[in-house]
Amino acid sequence: MKGPRTYDEYVDLVHQGVYEVDEMRASIDYDPENAERWSGMLDQLDGVLRKLFDDMISDKYEFPTGRDLAYMQFINRWGREIPFKELLLVINTAHKNGLSRD
Repeated sequence: MKGPRTYDEYVDLVHQGVYEVDEMRASIDYDPENAERWSGMLDQLDGVLRKLFDDMISDKYEFPTGRDLAYMQFINRWGREIPFKELLLVINTAHKNGLSRD
């Protein structure tokens, strides 16, 4: 997956991330064992992405920051099990390093 080349593409990716978290949360609601396991991670991931999206659409967001987003600790630990890991990595790279020039 290529990084966003424009701010609008970046906003769309973050919005897609919010949607993916909602979808994953809906799918684990049918599996209590996984719900307990993933609940805390999804709560934090949801909070980070929604704040990022809200800041973006209200023109409060500034980047690149040179720092990882807070959810990277979960990606590093559970990334193999997150179906949209690549999307989260692309969002983090844009946050940290800016828009893609490719």
